This record gives sequence, C-alpha cells and structure tokens, in this order.
Amino acid sequence: MPAKLRIPTAADAGKKARATIKRARPELYAARQFLDRDIQADLGVRIPFDVYFQDPFVTKSNKAYNFDVEFTVPWEPGLADGPTSARFAIVDYDGATEVLNAPARWNDELAKFVDTKGKVLDRHNLGSAQFRQMNVWATLQNALDFFEAGFGLGRRIDWGFEGNRLIVVPHAGYGQNAFYDRDSKSLQFYYFDAGKEGARKRIHTCLSADIINHEFGHAVLDGIRPLYHESVFAETAAFHEFLGDMSAILIAFRNTVFRSQVAKATGGDLDSDNPLSSLAEEFGRNIGDQDYLRSALNTLKYKDVKDDQRQHYVSQVLTGAMFDIIRRLTAYYMKVRGESVKQALWSTIRRMQCMAVQPLDLLPPADVMFEDYALAVLRAEQIVNPTDPDGYRNLMIDVFLVRGLLSEAKAAELKTPVTVFDRLNVSVFHDPHRIAASRANAYRFLDDNRRDLFIPFAADVVVTDLAMAQKLTVSGRRLPQQILLQYIWREDVLLEGERFGQFAGETTSMLCGGTLALDIDGNCLGWMRKPGTLPLIKGSRKRQAEEEEVKLGKARREAFLNALAARIAAGRIGDGVAGGAAGLLQKSIAPLTAEWVDGNLRFALSPHIGIGGDEDEEMGERPWQISS
Repeated sequence: MPAKLRIPTAADAGKKARATIKRARPELYAARQFLDRDIQADLGVRIPFDVYFQDPFVTKSNKAYNFDVEFTVPWEPGLADGPTSARFAIVDYDGATEVLNAPARWNDELAKFVDTKGKVLDRHNLGSAQFRQMNVWATLQNALDFFEAGFGLGRRIDWGFEGNRLIVVPHAGYGQNAFYDRDSKSLQFYYFDAGKEGARKRIHTCLSADIINHEFGHAVLDGIRPLYHESVFAETAAFHEFLGDMSAILIAFRNTVFRSQVAKATGGDLDSDNPLSSLAEEFGRNIGDQDYLRSALNTLKYKDVKDDQRQHYVSQVLTGAMFDIIRRLTAYYMKVRGESVKQALWSTIRRMQCMAVQPLDLLPPADVMFEDYALAVLRAEQIVNPTDPDGYRNLMIDVFLVRGLLSEAKAAELKTPVTVFDRLNVSVFHDPHRIAASRANAYRFLDDNRRDLFIPFAADVVVTDLAMAQKLTVSGRRLPQQILLQYIWREDVLLEGERFGQFAGETTSMLCGGTLALDIDGNCLGWMRKPGTLPLIKGSRKRQAEEEEVKLGKARREAFLNALAARIAAGRIGDGVAGGAAGLLQKSIAPLTAEWVDGNLRFALSPHIGIGGDEDEEMGERPWQISS
C-alpha cells in the first residue's frame, strides 16, 4: 500500500526556518554591520535575553521597570558555557564561601543559556547563580555594543591589560562593593544582606544594570586610555567615576519602555529627581537608606570641587554638566521642534550617545582634565555637525561656562567662527594610510616632524595606541574613516622638599604627549597635547605657538607637583597593593599607590576602581582604609 501522505504542519515549518537561520547565521553575522538592529534580531543574529532593566528593587517598586523586553545580545560563533564570549568570561568563584559555582551552559539548539538542570535562564528561572551569571554577562555584552557602535567609538576597543577577555566574577564575596580591577583583569561584583532581623534579604550587585554599566565604564576607559591609571591628579580619577556614571545613565536611557515611564512621570521636565538621574537604587537604599547612590541632578560648580581629593564627589560636576545638556536638549526638542515628550527623549538620547562617547577618542593620552573633555565634546560635535543650524555647540558652551568648566575667554573664543577642517601643518608629509598601517610607520611620522609637533629631540617618544574608527552621525551617515594616534614620553621629575613626605628626594615620571586624530584624507580632526619641559627644537614655523607650548609645559609641571603634594598631605597614597589572584577585596586599598619601576617612582590609581562612594575611603585609621 502506498505510504500515507503527511501534510507539513506549522511546527514543521518553524523547525525548518530555525534550521535555515542556524545554517545561515555565520554568514549573517559576518554582514551584521550592514543590517538594521531589528533585522538582525529577526534573522537570529541578535538573541533576546531576560535581564533586569535596572535592579530587583526597581522591579518590585514599579512593575513597568520589570525585565527589559527589548533586550538582545549580538550572536557570535564562540558562545560557550560560563557564559563565555569573545570579550567576556564569567568565572563564578565566591571568595566568601570558597565555592566555584557551576557555569550557565550554552544550548546551541535553543540559542539560550540554561541552568544545571537544562532549564532556560529567563524571568521564570531567577533563583539560581546561573541566572545571575547570565544577567551580568548579557548586560555587559549590550554595554560593549553601545560603546563600539558607530554612534559611539566606531571601533573595537582593547582592554587595559594583556589579554582579550575581561573576567567577570558575579559572586566575588560578601561586601557592599563592586569594582573593576586591572591587575586581575576582572570586574568584581559583591553581595550583602540588608533589612531588619527576620526580614533580611540578599542584595546582589551583579543584578543592578546601573552598577554593571558603571563598572564597565571604568574598564572601557582603562582600555582606550590606560595611562590615566598612572595619573596623580584627583580630577583624572574623578573622570573615571564620571564615565562610569554617564555610562549607566545613557545605556538606561536607550530603553524605550524606560523612556516612556520617564515621560509619564516627568512630562519631559527633568529638573526634579527621576530614575534617569539616579544611580543604583537598590544598592543606595540598602547601604545608607538613601534613594540612590549618586544623582546627576546637582548644582556643583568646578570651583566647589577643584581642590577636593574625593574623586566620587568631584566627578559630580561633570556628570551634572552632561545631564544639564540632556535636560536642555529635551526641552529644545519639545518647545522648538514641537516633538512629543517620548519623541523628544528619543531624539535626546540618540544625540547624546554621539555627543558623550565619540569625544573620548579626542582626549589626551595622560592626565585628562574636565576642560579637556568639554573641549573634546565641542570639537566632536563640530566634526559631525559643522554648520550647527540648531545651535547645539552654543548650548553646550553655555552649560560648560555656567559649571565653570570653561572660562569666559575660552567660551568667547569657541563661539568665534573658524575654519572647521585644516590640514596638519607639518614639514614632512606622510600618507594617512601609511601612518595607520603600523605603529612603526606612525613613529616615523612623529619623528620626522618633531619640530612641528612640539616633540623634544631628547624625548623617547612611544606610540601607545594606533586605531582606525568608522563613526556615524546621528542620522546614520558614515563619516570619513578616522586615524587615532596616541604618543607619550616620560620626563623625570625630582621631588624636592618636605611636602613630598616619605617620597622626598625620589625621582618620578611626568607623562607628556598627545592624541592626534586625522581623517583618511589628512584633515586634522583633533590634536590634544600634554606638554613637558624638555627643550624644543628651535626653528619652527610656529614660533609663537612654540613659546606658548613651553609656558604650558612649565605650568603643567608645577600643577603635577602640587597635585602630588596634595595627595600626600591628604594621606591618600599607600604602598603598592596587588589585586590578588582572584582580585578579591583587600583590607586596605589606597586611592593612589606607589611603586618603584626600574629605580624610578611611579604612582597609579588603585587597582580597584569601584562603585563605592568616597565615604568608604574615610573608614579606618587612614582616609583610604576600608573594611571588607
């Protein structure tokens, strides 16, 4: 008898479609940069995951802020148990219990991570360590995508250590902290118990998107500007905290449901406390009975903080300034363009990603100051929007002026019309393609043009980074490729006088150099420098600029010595401490450490750069001694 004809079902069709997508996924992955984000999700190149939108406290207090229904992570060929991907490896070792938790397992058929029993890790399976592993990994993957996208840096980023995977420890131990640790190449997330006896609950920092994104901001900055780690300036340490806080704000702001709730709660008026301006609600409420850990809504000015040594406190000026821009942009889109509250908030975040992240590539390689970032923000906007019909640059200049981040004279200078793009004025031309080809080529370009680039002949100049970026405008238009060249040299500085305490008579290093940004046609997009005091080569065609460079170098050396003396006087420098094999929280961690390298004294930021506020640094016998 003939076989009975079987009619294909919808389930068969779905199974066949999934198999087709699975076979085609590597090719789609290779072409993902040409595909819209939604199309990537439809084709299986982006995978949906259930992650907490902000943290469990926010979820319980407002069901609208539940799980992120829009959340997707780019698929990649090497996804494996852990979770493990090309840039992250979850290693779940609990330092308090000395237990290595079983990893979340990757199920290739489901394209999901599952727990030890094979159950999918989602909102219906929250209680396991494996869910927390997946939550922190997926949140980090999303944050990496935010920074590397064309609206951000437009390039792959390196880490600030040797290696390509950042180790992530979701349950690092018991304590009220979370931090990035360069020495152990890791992000460490702690947990603690809070509440009254009999009703205590466990708080996991690895479940707070704000904290995860804040700590990842530290890792990103350490990767693209690793020498900030060596700065003695409290302002540079504060910039690290600013970028962590701004990362948390901007990444949260991209969520459509969240923007809808902010729109409903505020009507577009962001001048009062709201979830957008607040960071780490659950953490803040449970460690100090406060509504949040820090707020971007503040009125601090630069003069209020410039002599302060507490980097978390100092950082709030710059965070507040950028939040002022968010507020003013939203008001502009509503009042001038007539956009709805929801649309105005979307227009704002779309522009803010470009405004806040793209300028990072223009910053100097060492000792960044708040003014440096303000100037980089303004220059980056000028590059992508040279005619500026909406007056964005004047809006930002006014904000920076009010906050004291720019002087009146500098603000007036920046408002004066100038040529937007100039060729780099050097004696020996090098083709930009050849400069970008290797660090050796970039060095020859620098060496051949020392006189015009204000690089002393005696300076042992080193190319510390060379990258190419493909950035986008807010409208998605591709900008010409950018060549990003960082170079430094070290100048010996003798520490003379009692103000240097135990370090008096020692020799340390002051980092000098610059960041040069060119487009592929050779136009100079930015050139931000940190001059030194070594004699320059005479005979430059820029005699006045040469004399100014010498003055700036001398003033910078004096500022360097004063900053170091202030750190020493405040008791904020300790002996070098290691993060430990697992990067676990140590009993005493100085904000700045000292060590000897090849007979020379070097200072560095603490290996642990964390979410904890400045009050943590004031516990114990020294200002920086904290309790584990």
